[in-house]
Amino acid sequence: MSEADVAFGRMRTFVSALASGGVRHACVSPGSRSTPLALALWREPRVRVHVHLDERASAFFALGLAKATGVPAAVVCTSGTAAAELFPGVVEAHMSRTPMLLLTADRPPELRGVGANQTIDQVELFGRYARWFVDAPVPDEADDPEVWHQLAARAVAQAFAHHPPGPVHVNLPFREPLVPAAALEPAEEIRVGYTHTAAPSARLEELNPVLDAIAAADRGLVYTGSLRLDAGPFVELARSLAWPLIAEPTSGLRVPGSLSAGQLLLSNERFRSAHRPELVIQVGAAPTSRPALALVAEAEHLVVVDPDDLVADPARRAELRLVADPAEVGRELAERAGPRSSDGWLQGWEEADGRARRAADPVMDAWEEPFEGRIARDVASAVPDGSVLCVGSSMPVRDLDAFMLPRNGVRVLANRGASGIDGFVSTVLGVAASGAPTFALLGDLTLLHDAGSLLWSARRGHDAVFVVPNNGGGAIFSFLAQREIPDAELEGLFITPHGLDDLSRVAEAAGARHAFVEHAGDLIPAVLRAHGSGGVWIVEVPSDRERNVARHAEVHAAVAAALEEQPDPPRR
Repeated sequence: MSEADVAFGRMRTFVSALASGGVRHACVSPGSRSTPLALALWREPRVRVHVHLDERASAFFALGLAKATGVPAAVVCTSGTAAAELFPGVVEAHMSRTPMLLLTADRPPELRGVGANQTIDQVELFGRYARWFVDAPVPDEADDPEVWHQLAARAVAQAFAHHPPGPVHVNLPFREPLVPAAALEPAEEIRVGYTHTAAPSARLEELNPVLDAIAAADRGLVYTGSLRLDAGPFVELARSLAWPLIAEPTSGLRVPGSLSAGQLLLSNERFRSAHRPELVIQVGAAPTSRPALALVAEAEHLVVVDPDDLVADPARRAELRLVADPAEVGRELAERAGPRSSDGWLQGWEEADGRARRAADPVMDAWEEPFEGRIARDVASAVPDGSVLCVGSSMPVRDLDAFMLPRNGVRVLANRGASGIDGFVSTVLGVAASGAPTFALLGDLTLLHDAGSLLWSARRGHDAVFVVPNNGGGAIFSFLAQREIPDAELEGLFITPHGLDDLSRVAEAAGARHAFVEHAGDLIPAVLRAHGSGGVWIVEVPSDRERNVARHAEVHAAVAAALEEQPDPPRR
């Protein structure tokens, strides 16, 4: 039996065990050294293969699949810089606790370190960003096939059957020849089941200090940042304690019962100062917005429920941090803390929340031209129940946080592990490949940064609607300290205008469809038509960058004026 036939046979066994462990998707980039593995995946009926020209896009596509399904997708590439291209997606998967299987082909040991073509040091290439690494043996006829069963089983287990989940790296060296002479018989199917392990349970004694802190605080607040796991019982906890709940959309708790204008309230320094909580219970990742970070940092006491062990306390203020299942913690706290009557604390927040909403919405609705805050609000309100709304970094995630109305029936995903804009289009298309109705809100630079994925994948049967406010560059810098830099440097180094005032040419090149929306009231009909038509759509909404900054200021001014009419709570 030739070396190629042996390698192919061992990879059939390896892939069969992956499939038995629940792997259903593999993202493969073309390359010679990975031939035995790519062929084995292609011929495995339980695995759907997605081919990507660009390895970086492939990794982010797999990331989207894993975020949507909770099950790791495999990413396969050839040796050399192809493996290095996976790194940005690996970092995001590590930081967001997303399972992923990185299967990199490599040269055999005798060709390493001797100047062989397309060979780099791939041993532990991703460092601590891979939660587990193995440099597999070169397939050999003398191998016991059970070795490859066990290797696949352990890789899947390390990716998502232990807590927290994350990327694992299996480096697979192959000797030439690489193409088998004939197709082999299917490998014996190995039935191995895996169950995703949730965050560890909190011991009852660990909750006692939290209960003591709750008992000592009359005026508290629950804040939920980005979450991968269900934390629904914290809605009931906040209601039971008569405390306000501020929930970021990516927490999954921007639902009825949470404040609808929490970020607008926190952005008002006078209100935030007058409503400083004695205790903040923060669930999940650290807050996204600067005002919310200030709220947490200024609280008299801070408890962090950190299910994915993110160490979500950048100000180092937490007196207690629990690495535990948030649903279990919230449920136990709600049962043991018991309901308490409100002294007007919650009513004050709810009244202010209503004032802020009633001030902000009419201002936005009066503008005929699209405003990016309204775009975020309207898209989040209009997507059908059961949809996934993917939100890009920089301004879109902040606008969604500020303006999204509470609702049920939509899941909000974002690449907030490392908060980059790279690979976002690939992530959205990966989510779409899971079969979920998929929408995305993203900036123009985020779209263009990953335009290669759009060019490659838009014709491949995916359904996704990309809503893109086109403001001609990096609008977030107009809200940051960089705005004080002289205009020429601000534009050249940070805003980086791209000069594309019509993205239809990008859509046409990619084989995507395009809609251009000039009036605010036309946006949602256009988005829903695109969704109903199927395929990949770019719904482009022009936005003037300077006017957008001014419009944000007008909304905040209207909220401030409304809050002036509300008396501050009595001092305690």
